[in-house]
Amino acid sequence: MPTDTAARSVRRARPVPIHRALPRLAREAAGALVKFAQEADGEIVRLELGPFRPYLVSHPDHVQQVMRLEWTNYQRVGMFWRPLERLFGHSVMSDGAHWRDSRKILQPLFTTRYIAAIADEVADRVAERIEEWDEHVRAGRSIDATAEMSGILSFIVNRVLFGDKLDRKDGERIIPAFDLASHSLVYRFLMPFMPYSIRVPRDRAFLRAVKQIDDVVFPVVRKAMVDTGDSPDLISMLCRFTDEKGDRLTERQIRDAMVSVYAAASETSAMIITWLWLLLDEHPEVAVRLQEEIDEVVGAGPARPEHIPHLRYTRMVLIETLRLYPSGWLLPRQVMEDAEIGGVRVKRGSTIFICPYATQRLEEFWERPHEFDPERFSPERSANGERRHRYAYFPFGGGPHKCLGEHLFYVEAPLVVASILSRFRVAIRTPGPFTLAWAASLRPKQKVELGVSFAGHDRNGVLR
Repeated sequence: MPTDTAARSVRRARPVPIHRALPRLAREAAGALVKFAQEADGEIVRLELGPFRPYLVSHPDHVQQVMRLEWTNYQRVGMFWRPLERLFGHSVMSDGAHWRDSRKILQPLFTTRYIAAIADEVADRVAERIEEWDEHVRAGRSIDATAEMSGILSFIVNRVLFGDKLDRKDGERIIPAFDLASHSLVYRFLMPFMPYSIRVPRDRAFLRAVKQIDDVVFPVVRKAMVDTGDSPDLISMLCRFTDEKGDRLTERQIRDAMVSVYAAASETSAMIITWLWLLLDEHPEVAVRLQEEIDEVVGAGPARPEHIPHLRYTRMVLIETLRLYPSGWLLPRQVMEDAEIGGVRVKRGSTIFICPYATQRLEEFWERPHEFDPERFSPERSANGERRHRYAYFPFGGGPHKCLGEHLFYVEAPLVVASILSRFRVAIRTPGPFTLAWAASLRPKQKVELGVSFAGHDRNGVLR
């Protein structure tokens, strides 16, 4: 039993009644969570959604408690993770023993040393894929930004993960399947308490997307298990892996790992670069400075790994894009034992919403939080002592569950952006404003069309 002093210190979460919460969430869920967090000044919020009453945790202190300091009490299980299990199975996207085992196997393949070792290959892939844009320019065709960024990242990841055991045609079949799954999951998120014996809208579409992914991945896994070889790609290494008992992974375990990492390394990065084109269109002064740096460092291109350390402003632009549009915008957790967060008692079985999209826009921690300003991440500001809470910015998650793909992102994303802008000039052809889609990953609701033209360089690679 708590003491009188402890009892007095415990307070209720700020409630958001259903008549305010539900319409806002239905209209634009991520934007609604930002509003709720801001109106509460980052304090704990309880969303009154009938029988379902999750807590919104947005203050960096509270986020750190849930994701790092007491992470074992806040698990990736429960009603919000069941739909994802149907897609990702039991691997790094799960929790408990499955997560620990998968993380132990996969972590060595996503270290800075390993990513540096494959960086040249990634750069070759980027250059090869972007050269194909020449045909679009000559034909005067616009480019679907989301589909094309997904295609480029898929082309890269196919080599890194599958060692080209997955042919390009099959690899591109996965892209629309992930897109369909991301949009279809939303209805389960809206009705998390609905039993799976009852169909909700888009259930069949989601299962169709999972089947399409499985139809591509399982045959590759089975073939790789027969001929493990000595290739350093991920699927080969998983097929060669044996545990302390000498047992190999099952085809299902390998499939789950491949699908989970594929999503983290390609689909999420593609969405972030799509948002980047929209932000550059809205902020021409940033676009000019970015272009100047790429012209100076990369020239006629393509970008190479040795250019990355010199693309400092490019990195600042990417970091700021991640602040405004983190792909993993909602990170649910289930409370395993009664606890207290920020003076609010939360009971076992409760759902916690962590929303980087909201935390990374809190006025207490970010000056002009809704403005796109890459300068806030400049080395000069850091040198002058500008510091912020470690969990005011966490686009790759945090604690033991931090995304394995972070190092890969900071290699592939600069190479993609710099290679495109060294060869082409890009303009948005779709009229805005652009709103957020109701999807599992943060993406524009509208189709984003890019107009592309050749950058003018002379025969020595100097911009004319």
